[in-house]
Amino acid sequence: MSRARAPHPAAVHSRVLSVVYEGGTRRRGPVTMGQANMIRCMLRDEPDHINIHDVWPVPPGTGTDAVADALRTLVVRHEALRTTFPHSGDGAPREQVVADRGAFALTLVDGAAAPGGTDDSDATGEPGEPGAAGAAGAADVAAEPAAYAESLARAARAGRFRLDRDFPLRLTLLVRAGAPVFLAVAASHAVTDVGALTVLREEWLALLAGGTLPEPASLTPLDLAAEEATPAGLRKSAASLRYWERIIRTGPQAMFAEPGAEGTEVPAPRLTLRSRRAARALARVAARTGDLPSTVLLSAWCALVAHRTGQSACVVAVPTSNRYHPRLARSVNTLSQDALLCLDTQVPTFDALLKKAWGAALGAYRHSQFDAVGLWEMIGRTTFERGSAFARDVVFNDVSTLPGAAPAEAGAEAGAEDPARCDPEPELSWGPDQVLPTRLLTFVYAIEPQVHLSMWADPALFDRDGAEAFLTGLVRLLEAAAVADVPLSSLTAVTGVRPVERGPHWHLVDGSWTSPPLVAAALSQALGGLPVHVRVDTPPGGGPPQATLTAYIAAGDTPLTPERAHRALMDALPGRPGVLAPRRYVIVQHPPAEADRSSAWLHRQILREGTGRPPADVT
Repeated sequence: MSRARAPHPAAVHSRVLSVVYEGGTRRRGPVTMGQANMIRCMLRDEPDHINIHDVWPVPPGTGTDAVADALRTLVVRHEALRTTFPHSGDGAPREQVVADRGAFALTLVDGAAAPGGTDDSDATGEPGEPGAAGAAGAADVAAEPAAYAESLARAARAGRFRLDRDFPLRLTLLVRAGAPVFLAVAASHAVTDVGALTVLREEWLALLAGGTLPEPASLTPLDLAAEEATPAGLRKSAASLRYWERIIRTGPQAMFAEPGAEGTEVPAPRLTLRSRRAARALARVAARTGDLPSTVLLSAWCALVAHRTGQSACVVAVPTSNRYHPRLARSVNTLSQDALLCLDTQVPTFDALLKKAWGAALGAYRHSQFDAVGLWEMIGRTTFERGSAFARDVVFNDVSTLPGAAPAEAGAEAGAEDPARCDPEPELSWGPDQVLPTRLLTFVYAIEPQVHLSMWADPALFDRDGAEAFLTGLVRLLEAAAVADVPLSSLTAVTGVRPVERGPHWHLVDGSWTSPPLVAAALSQALGGLPVHVRVDTPPGGGPPQATLTAYIAAGDTPLTPERAHRALMDALPGRPGVLAPRRYVIVQHPPAEADRSSAWLHRQILREGTGRPPADVT
C-alpha cells in the first residue's frame, strides 16, 4: 500500500503568533520524584522517543482568537505549563521555577498545503500510545486533515526541549479555508504525561464550548514535591526502593531471555485489537469471580506472557498507577513512575492467579513513588552484585480509566451491538513502527463496550502471525475463563500460544534464563578475545533455580583479576538478556586442549579466583 507523507511544518505556509499571558504566582522549589524520573529520561533518550504528543479537534465555528484565549487560560490555570528547570549543566536539574508571566508560540499552518491520500493507519496515533495521548477525530472532519495534524504533532516531537527556558508545549494550529480544524500538541515529558494531556484536552474543549472550569482540586507539582519531602513521604520512597530491590535481586532479569532477543532499542510495529467478544468475556469472568475487569485483563495478559516466555513469574512495569489518588487524578504534571509488578504464576488455575493478582497489583501501586536517582543507584548496585541487567522489557499501560482515553465509536451507540463491527472478530489492524526500549509493550484504551488495545512486540521474537496469534490467544483465554476456571497447564491448548523453545544450552540460573555459551562469548569479547569456558554448577539435591555459573578464563600473560573480568562483563550486559554474569571467575594461564569440556578446565593451574564482587557480597 502506497502512503503519502506529509512534509515537515517548515515546508508549508505557516505563521507564528506570540500569545502573552499573565497570572498566577511566581514560585520555586524542588522537583517532584516523577519530574526527576522523567528529566533523567529526557537527558538520556532521543527526543522523539521521550517527548509525547496529542491532536485535539477544534469545534466547528471556533476562531483562532478563541483557540489562543483558551490556551492562555490553561497556562495561567496550571503551574506545570509555566515551569522551567534551571540547569547549570552539572547533573540533572533539581529545582523548578514557576513563572507568573510570559509568552508562548502558536504556529498556524495552512491545511490547504497538506497532501491528500494519507493512509491513516500510518499517520493516526492511538490514544495513549507511546509518545501520544491520542489523535481524537471528529465525525464531520475529513480523514486527511486529521492525519496531517498527527504528522505535524509527531514532527514537533523531534526537537529536544531545553528544560531551563522552553515553554513545555509546541502548539501547531491546522487551518483550512481560514477555519481552525485541529491543534497539534507536542509536549515535554518533564511536566506532562498521557493523563495530563487528556485533562488539558478536556478543559480546552470545555472552554471553547463556553464552559467555566472549577477550581483545580489536584496538587500542583510544587505542592506534591513538598509532600514527598515530608518524613512520611521519605519513608514511602524508602519502602518503594526496598520493594523494587527484592524483585530485581530475585526475579527474572528479563522476561524475554531467549534466542533472538538482542539490543536495547527495538523498532516494533503497532498491532491493534478491537473485540466486543473479549469485552463480553471479560465482563463474564468478572461477574463469575467477583474481580474487577481490569484485574482480570491484567491477570490474563500476565498469564499468557509468562506462558509464552517459559517463566514462573511475570515481571511487568505498569506506568499509570499514580493517578488513582483523588488529589492526583486530574493533575497536570508528570506522574510517570513505574509500578513494578511481580506476579507469581506458579498456581494451578486462572482463578488462583486472580486471587494473587489483586494483592500483587496493590503492592506494586503502593510502591510506585520513589526517588528516581536513589532507585537507579540501587538498581546499579543490586544488579552489579547479582550479575544481572534490569531489562524493563515488558510494559502494560492501562489508560482505560482515564477520561477520554478511548476514541469515539463511529456508527454505533455506546454499548450497542453493531454487527458490521463484529465480523471479523477479533478485529486486528497493523500500524507504523516505533523504536522502543522494550520487547513487549501493551496499551489498553478501553475494556467496554469493546476491548481496545495496542501491542508493540519485538519482531525478532514475534513475527506478524505470532503477534496476531498472541492477541487472539488472549481473547480465547478470556472466553474460556468466562465459562469456567482454566488450568494454567492447558494454556497452549486453550490459547494456541506455545512456550518458547530455547534449546539444550539454556538453563535457569538464579531465577533467570541464561545460555552459558552466550555468557562465554560475551565475556570473551569483553576481555578482548581471551578464551573463556562457562560451566553450570548445580548443588547436590538442588534444582535448576539453585544453579550457578563458573567462568574459566585463560588469561595468558594478561594481568587479569576476577574484579576486572566482572566489571568488563557487566559493562557489556545491556542488550543481552540471555547473559547472566558468573558467580565465580577462575583465571588460568592457558586453555586445555579440549576447551569445550568443563572437566578439562578443572586440571588447569589456578592463578586467581573470586566472585569479582565487593568483599561484602562474597558468599
